Amino acid sequence: MRYTFRLPDVGEGIHEAEIVSYEVQVGDAIKSDEVIIKVETDKAVVTLPAPADGKVLEIPHEPGDVVAVGDPLIIIDAEGEVEEEVAAEPAKEEQPEPEKKEKPKKVPKKAAAEKPQEKEPAVAEAQTAPQKRVLATPHTRHLARELGVDINRVKGTGSRGRVTDDDVRRSVKEAPAEAPKIPRAAAVDHEPSTLGFDFEKYGATRREPLKGIRKRIAEVMVRSFSTIPHVSHTDEADVTELMEVIKKEKAQAEQRGIKLTVTSLIVRAVVAALKEYPEVNSSLDEESGEIVYKDYYHIGIATDTENGLMVPVVKNADKKSVIQIAQEIQQLSEQARSREIDLEDLRGGTFSITNVGAIGGTHATPIIQHPQVAILCPLAAKKRPVVKDDEVVIRTMMPLVVSFDHRILDGAQVARFTNRLVSLLENPMRMLIDIV
Repeated sequence: MRYTFRLPDVGEGIHEAEIVSYEVQVGDAIKSDEVIIKVETDKAVVTLPAPADGKVLEIPHEPGDVVAVGDPLIIIDAEGEVEEEVAAEPAKEEQPEPEKKEKPKKVPKKAAAEKPQEKEPAVAEAQTAPQKRVLATPHTRHLARELGVDINRVKGTGSRGRVTDDDVRRSVKEAPAEAPKIPRAAAVDHEPSTLGFDFEKYGATRREPLKGIRKRIAEVMVRSFSTIPHVSHTDEADVTELMEVIKKEKAQAEQRGIKLTVTSLIVRAVVAALKEYPEVNSSLDEESGEIVYKDYYHIGIATDTENGLMVPVVKNADKKSVIQIAQEIQQLSEQARSREIDLEDLRGGTFSITNVGAIGGTHATPIIQHPQVAILCPLAAKKRPVVKDDEVVIRTMMPLVVSFDHRILDGAQVARFTNRLVSLLENPMRMLIDIV
């Protein structure tokens, strides 16, 4: 039976992917669950298995092509009966048909006399209850204004009908005539740049498309910074003893193939401090206006890769020893750099750490991972003279910067949280009883 295998929805707002490679060729026999395609989303390289036994009939794309969710990836002559989800997929090509089926369910009683247009069922539904305020986050409303979209005429697919960023973007695709392009360069005569600057006028240039992880980073950073009022608090910790602990335990860890790092000990200290200050481990539900306190500790570790910054998450860090945390950070970092990381390992963080100490620097202003409310940036630990017990001594000092969401946290709360963190880092044996 002939059917089309399409790019599945992998979740978290990912709506397109770049084809990395086809693992099969036309005419090849394939088995169910055999890897047949590798695609690169804006977060990771994802392997897609064959949905059924059969034979490859057509390969409509080539490596490097960018496809949207629902676009055909490969045509297969399937053996036996086709499952319902596969049989239903071809209908995705003709979007008006499923929308027409939904229309009578949503519109009938209140809007029967309005005769909504068939091409805009989402608009018709919004008009049935014009008195209600559309549920959407401030960032989504800002995005709608930027794209020229009337958010009241967009059908929300989020919780309780909330309009999401993807809903806004989808409305632009479905009604291109009514959605003007971003007018950043509309009033500028210089065509070589969307910013209105003729860069080539001053010398040779080179252009690359903003895509993949870099594009995702841009979107996430804009969302975080435009939504969250950022404030930073700085302090420093005397990590002389901490460095001695690492030096002492490092060899034993390496015998087990594990790299014991400063970050793994910082994670342990962060978790202990979060337990004492649960508001730092919370999130703001912007729809309901409620603060969500989390009783789990999933710590994101910002990882520098060739393709850009990725943030793998150490889940349930409070239930793991330092050596287990170190091992997991090592594995997740390697997977992130090779782009083979599972998308689920990039989700669910409650607090993040971005450690640039190995690179250098004396100060930073890290951007919070929305919807978290705080992020820690440890900087390079360096030996320098400090006053201790009225004497000048040489100690290893580490600057710490905490950026926080001022809607939820005040400076005094974050200062106390940081003080506790400093205390733990300066007295490592208090938290490292089960280091091995």
